[in-house]
Amino acid sequence: MLVTIQKWGNSQGIRIPKKILDNVKLKENERVDIQEINGEIVIKKITKEYSSLDELFESYKGEYKCEEYDFGEDVGLEKI
Repeated sequence: MLVTIQKWGNSQGIRIPKKILDNVKLKENERVDIQEINGEIVIKKITKEYSSLDELFESYKGEYKCEEYDFGEDVGLEKI
């Protein structure tokens, strides 16, 4: 099915025909994952939503250490 990329604010977008949305069981305002893989745009239905950050990262086994970051001197009326 051919569609046209159109300007949408500062971005561009396409309209996905209802028949395709019905076939993949996607509804209006449902969140999807969009990625570029090997030069192709891939849109995937999100099968699981997380209710908290703890749930999202419960299987994370990385070695991340939280560190402070210096943004430099205060500018204008800001005070950190």
